Amino acid sequence: MAKKLFVGNLAWGMSTEDLKASFDSFGDIEDAIVITDRFSGRSKGFGFVTFSDDAAADAAVAEMNGKEMDGRAIVVNEARPREDRPPRDSGGY
Repeated sequence: MAKKLFVGNLAWGMSTEDLKASFDSFGDIEDAIVITDRFSGRSKGFGFVTFSDDAAADAAVAEMNGKEMDGRAIVVNEARPREDRPPRDSGGY
């Protein structure tokens, strides 16, 4: 079963390809994505990596959490389901 990891505190210049390359030594990656702002296209500083194997994901968390990448100590842990949030007030737009 696939396991999705949250990867936070990424450098603003980190691309999805860079993220995938940083984690592919741990095992088969089903998906990797750096989350970007929909208007500016700039990274929001976090992303997700999904491994097809739980053991590979666990090894990645153990090895990569706290590791320095591009001058920043990244945070890696198992992703939690997204919380339901009330709709934001659009200010009448």
